[in-house]
Amino acid sequence: MTIFRSAFRLNCLSLFVVGFLVVLTQLSGLQVSDLFFHPFFSPNPNVALLTRTFQILCAVPVIVCSFSYGLAKTMQLRPTETRFILFSALLTGAFLLNEIYRIHLYISALGIPKLGVSLLYAIFVFSYGWFFRRELQSTPYKILLAGLGLLFFAIGMDALKLEEKILASLLEGVPKLLSEINIAFYYWYVCKSFLEKSFHNKINASL
Repeated sequence: MTIFRSAFRLNCLSLFVVGFLVVLTQLSGLQVSDLFFHPFFSPNPNVALLTRTFQILCAVPVIVCSFSYGLAKTMQLRPTETRFILFSALLTGAFLLNEIYRIHLYISALGIPKLGVSLLYAIFVFSYGWFFRRELQSTPYKILLAGLGLLFFAIGMDALKLEEKILASLLEGVPKLLSEINIAFYYWYVCKSFLEKSFHNKINASL
């Protein structure tokens, strides 16, 4: 399908850009891990560059889904038709808040291990997938699954606490970045298709 071909090309382009940034970072005298630092001010724009990029990408599904839901409400669609978009906005919004405010670190401070927090999030994701399984099956959901798989792989790499700093940064940071690229692309496509279908049905109903 064209959508999967586009997703493949997007991932290849993303890997090329990441590879270029890795080489550029090393030539500038920084370490690869600097690309994945938690954002803070630095005179060198490469520091935390990919972390900031990841956070921006996290905002894409929230904005797209929220805008699509608001636009769909103006067309007076039935709640059953917009429910999937609404809960997608809520789920991705919760993930964005966690990424910005590092909520999982506060939960871990209460004595719950990071892996346990990840398991809790996985339950929410599974519940979302089970409740909206019919809606998901009508979309290119494999792109979303790939994104989630890459995200949990990155979480697993972080939990291993590898001693090799460069390898640990790449094995956690690159899959995490690619995961959000795929998730953002998936929700952009789903919302675009949803609005196109809604507009088409609305126009046909008015004729």
